[in-house]
Formats: sequence, C-alpha cells, structure tokens
Amino acid sequence: MSEYGGIRKVDFSGTLAAIGALCCWSTGPIIIKYLSGYLDFWTQNFLRYSVACLFWLPFLIFSIKTKRLDTRVWRKAIVPAAANVVMQSLFACAFYYIDPAFMVLLGKSSLIWIASFSLVFFPEERTLVKSKRFWTGLALSAIGVVGVLCFKEDFVATRTLTGIVLTLSMAFMWAVYTLSAKIAFKDIDSRQGFSVITIYTVVGLSVLALRFGDLSRCTQMGAPRWALVVVSGITSIAFAHVLYYTAMRRIGATIPALVVLVQPFIILAISRVVFGESLNKFQLLFGVVLLAGSALAIWAQQHLKHRSPSLSRINSSSQR
Repeated sequence: MSEYGGIRKVDFSGTLAAIGALCCWSTGPIIIKYLSGYLDFWTQNFLRYSVACLFWLPFLIFSIKTKRLDTRVWRKAIVPAAANVVMQSLFACAFYYIDPAFMVLLGKSSLIWIASFSLVFFPEERTLVKSKRFWTGLALSAIGVVGVLCFKEDFVATRTLTGIVLTLSMAFMWAVYTLSAKIAFKDIDSRQGFSVITIYTVVGLSVLALRFGDLSRCTQMGAPRWALVVVSGITSIAFAHVLYYTAMRRIGATIPALVVLVQPFIILAISRVVFGESLNKFQLLFGVVLLAGSALAIWAQQHLKHRSPSLSRINSSSQR
C-alpha cells in the first residue's frame, strides 16, 4: 500500500509479487509428490536445487565482477546452508510418506519454533511476551496442529507417523534455517546470501545423492519429467524467493506472509484432482484454526515492528 494525497493506494507490483510467490510455492509440493514415483528424494533434491543454483549463478558472477559482492557472505552462509541441507532433505522425504496438502499444512507449525527462537535470540522481539494477541495466535496454532493430527484417520499407521515425524522435524529445521539466515545476512544483500546458500546446498545435496541416492534413474526419465524438475527448481526455489523478497520490499512483510498462509488450501485443491487427497471436516476446521493463529501472531509481530524502527530494519534485510 502507498499513500498519495491522504489516499491509500494499492501497490499492484508488490501485490502481484506476493501472489506470484504463493503460486510458485504451491507448485513445488505437487511436483515433488508426482516425481516420487520416478526418483528417490535424495536425487530429486539434488536435481531441483542444481537448477536453482544455475539460475542464480549469473547474478552471483555479475556481483563478483562488479565488485558488489560482500566477501563475508562466503563465511556467513555456511551455517544457514548446513541447516538448509537438512531441512530440504526432510522436506522432500516427507512427501514420500504423506500427501502434499496435509504435509504443507502441518509444516506451518514452524511458526511456533520461529517465534520461540526469536524471543531467545532477538532482544527487540522480547516485548512480544507482553502481547496477548501474539500468545493467542501461538495457542491457536498449537491447537490447530494437534487437531489436524488427531483427526487424521490413519494417524497411527507407520507410514503416516513417519511422514508426520519428518514434517515436524522439517518445521523445526525451517526455523533454524530462517533464524540463522536472518542473523547471518542482517547487513548483507539477502539475494547474494541466497545465491551462495544455493551453491553450498547443492554441494551438500550432491554428496547425499551420491551416497544414498540412485542417480542412474535420471537417465530413465522422459523429457516431460525433466521439464517438471526444471520448472520446479526455477519456480518453487529460485523465482519464489525473488518474488517474496520483492513483495516484502514494496508492501512490507505482513501482507506477503498472510498471503502465503493460503498455500495449503491451494495445494489441497490441486492435490485433490491429481492425487485424490482429501482432508476431513475436522482437519479442515483445525487447519483454519492453525492458519488463523499464524496470521494473528504475524499481525502482532508486525505491529511490534512498526513501533520499533530498529526491529523493522533488522527484519527487512532477510527473506525466506
């Protein structure tokens, strides 16, 4: 939103960027689930991130040639990249056990960990302890997670339990990755940071793919499936981050964060058609509670940022 002559105007570029990020992040889980029938998750992870790395490489080379690259980024990206390798491995693996919408919805529990870590590592955010809105949001999120889990019909099935453990572990590691990147790149261009992270991540994923995966299966895929690998790498990894970063810069962090909360329901609509996935009415109800709680916590956090310019500067310098 922007103001001109006392009238608030919609920033269409920022809004479209937020919607674009939502669409890009909604395609990834569907493609990962589809490709699970043709590739092991180690190999799939390596291929998708390699595409994203190649996409960002020209930007990184340009930054080096024009001497715009902050050389500290090579050192500062190590910890976030290590967390990202673990998180991405858990993320992809979970789709081999549970359906996309259920997995993504459950993965939104990462907000609980992010909020907890933020209170510990960022003194500027500790005033949230006094925010009833914030604690109400976290409580609703926790209730939503429990409800989504408990009302799943095959909750006790070994395959489902494995997927749930992987997803909850991924949510924890997503928080570790997010907060470590926030700390590492608080005074570094986050696009440069993400470019270097993709390089380190590809190195880590390549080692895992060579050790545990079956790269020979790549040769058995036809052109359409290779196209999906490329599309997934460019849209859900490379494009999504750029669009989300653009949206945050133009319209602030609140609206893009709220827009992305719609992701599980878009994925559910697609997954219902492609894979026949469905959530029962109780899961849907608690899913709404989970996302509403997340939205309330985000709202409370952004309200704090508006009151604390120093916090706004810190948060505006990082991205997903």
